[in-house]
Order: sequence, then structure tokens, then C-alpha cells
Amino acid sequence: MGIVAGPARGWPHRRARSSYCVGVNIDVTPLPGIGVCKDFPLAEARRRIGVIEHRDGTVDLVVSRAGDAETKTSIPLSSTEIGVLAGLLGAPQVVQKKADSLGVDDLSTRQFAIDRGSPFDGRPLRDTAMRTRTKASVVAVVRAGEVTPSPGTDFVFVAGDLVVVVGTGKGLEAAGKLLDAG
Repeated sequence: MGIVAGPARGWPHRRARSSYCVGVNIDVTPLPGIGVCKDFPLAEARRRIGVIEHRDGTVDLVVSRAGDAETKTSIPLSSTEIGVLAGLLGAPQVVQKKADSLGVDDLSTRQFAIDRGSPFDGRPLRDTAMRTRTKASVVAVVRAGEVTPSPGTDFVFVAGDLVVVVGTGKGLEAAGKLLDAG
């Protein structure tokens, strides 16, 4: 059924930032080397529920134990399961065409976090040489809930940024390694 993780397994004790949605604060927490956790409190249940968006594009549903918001059970979801769950909850489903129907093989997007201590924290996009080194392209950066589409080469990354990259599976894997290690 997934894993149970707590503070000893590396879950952060503080939240990085919050978003506000229909009367509920959604906490967005970078998980270094993993991805981003987005969760919110369930008022009546004394629990938190949310998702972990992994650096590799996979998603886990996370639910905390009653009365212990820091210990979570993680349930990996396939893209089909994500769509079904969204439908059950009443969210509109977006039908995504397969890359091969567009004549493009293996093209997708992923979000990568710029972690504190990253070799690119405080450095401009041009220093990554992303396109040249990985054949993947940065198409947007999300900072504190604000999106910068098509950032220029002089755009300076800071810890906490989510970098949206488009490319092949191989290119996206290389982009993740590049942003982690330089």
C-alpha cells in the first residue's frame, strides 16, 4: 500500500510556502532529491491529504495519520489512476493526445526543483547550457506561485524555483541530473 514516512525518513518539519484555494491553505514543500509535496489539512479528520509530484513525473497520493501531520502514507498513482481519482472528485479531465499521434516520439514535460545548495541557485539559466547539454528546454519557471513563461537566458534561479522542462525521456533525465549536480 505504499510507504509510511515520518520525520526520521526525511520529511521536512517546516513548509516552504503556501497557496490559497477556496478557503484552504495548500502547503507546497520542496522535498530535496524527491520533488514537491502539495497538501492541505482536512478540518474534521485531523489529517492532511495531498500529492507528491516526483522529479521523474510520477505522483503519489499522501495521507497523514490522524493527529500526526508529519507521518504520511504514500500511495503511488499511475496517470490513469490520477485521471480516475480526479473524475471521482468532480474535476474536469483533460484529455492529452499521445505524442505519437502528434508525430513526436517520447516528448513530455517535467518539473524540477532548484534546491538550496544547488549549483544553479543564484545563477542564470544560460549557465546551465540546458539545451546544448541535454537537448531539453526550459519552458517556464514557477517561483512562489508566480509563473515566468519562456524565461530568458539571463533569468536567475533561486532555491525553491520549480523549473518546467520539455524534452524526451532521455533529455529530461539528463536535465534532472544537470540541475542536481551541475
